Amino acid sequence: MNTEIKIDEKLQKIVQIERELGEIQDVDVLLERILTETRRIVNADAGSIYVVEGNKLKIKYGQNDTHLKEMAPGEKLPYTVFSFPINEKQICGYVALTGQPLNIQDCYRIPEEAPYKFNKNTDLTTDYRTKSMYTFPLKMASGKLLGVLQIINAKDSEGNVISFGEEAVLLIDHFSQSAVQALQHAYLTSNMVKRMLKMAEFRDPKETYPHVERVSSYSLEIYDRWAFNHNIPLEEMHKYRDNLKIAAKFHDVGKVGISDVILKKAFPRFTDEERNIMKGHTIIGAQLFEPPESSLDVMSQEISLHHHDRWDGGPTGYPGNIKITDFSIKEGVLPQAPVLKGKDIPLSARIVAVADVFDALSHKRCYKESWTLDDSFAEIQDNAGTQFDPEIVLAFMQVRDRICSIQLAYPDEED
Repeated sequence: MNTEIKIDEKLQKIVQIERELGEIQDVDVLLERILTETRRIVNADAGSIYVVEGNKLKIKYGQNDTHLKEMAPGEKLPYTVFSFPINEKQICGYVALTGQPLNIQDCYRIPEEAPYKFNKNTDLTTDYRTKSMYTFPLKMASGKLLGVLQIINAKDSEGNVISFGEEAVLLIDHFSQSAVQALQHAYLTSNMVKRMLKMAEFRDPKETYPHVERVSSYSLEIYDRWAFNHNIPLEEMHKYRDNLKIAAKFHDVGKVGISDVILKKAFPRFTDEERNIMKGHTIIGAQLFEPPESSLDVMSQEISLHHHDRWDGGPTGYPGNIKITDFSIKEGVLPQAPVLKGKDIPLSARIVAVADVFDALSHKRCYKESWTLDDSFAEIQDNAGTQFDPEIVLAFMQVRDRICSIQLAYPDEED
């Protein structure tokens, strides 16, 4: 009877989590949350989630509570990027290929006749012991495979590693169905975002997929650290980071309204008139989300409009405290407006300001060569308190290793 009550309580908790998952719009944020909540439901110490890319599986997130406890508060595990072919030689590949879950009691004692093997090298490198493992596919009702989720080392109430029993499998199976539905919805949103960004990429060769993905990913890392530094409640953090991950991608979408003559100009650089027209991309971008119908629209407006405003209100910041209705794309002239500075600049825009400038510095442009990573980080730090919010720069420097890993994950085609 007590067992039935416990299962019922867990199912009720799952229903609540499922509602929250359904509200998440960004695919990456959702994948990370699905992994976190799946582990929490069955008290698993570690896990990874993979997505299908062509005929390969690519890791999106890895979590390990044992290793995380060894790190300083606020730090994260290394940002890992790798992929491997879908075949039966590896456990995840086997599950992806067969479409069936796999429950292993001890990864070091897999029968010799099994087609898949467990690679102990990661355990040896990280001083970890992978024992129980449950791996299952994330499949749509149509049978299409979205990815594979793998959770490791279930633990009992005393912290002992145990197998994934029938109750755990039942709970996971129930939760995974709702997780897939949420993923399908998020992928629809993602495809709409990609179409808008592709339009911007056609117009501006600098607004490439790798660039917007890097800026978006940097922004999320900066915010996570800033939120930790400021003790932001978890629920508030979840909602904010979901919007930020998408909205950051729209930071320069307003360039679709700028003439090619100006947009693609290399040498010499802009005249004063051309520069003033170019600055209008901030308002054009904000106008694309008018009227705002959601918190995502509001943040997308904030970022588009204010990611070039300066923390100190200096003369190179723009467009200032302006109403987006005061600008006409036909006139193309950015009107004068009162200075916007400090915390009057929306937090989202202050974050993207750092992410965008860092990426522009550290990558080649038609008008400049790329700076070294060390020089790019130094430039951001040197401008803390003038161009940039010093607390945002602090958070940025605290996640330097993850920023560098994101650069490797999303290289430009020419890199």
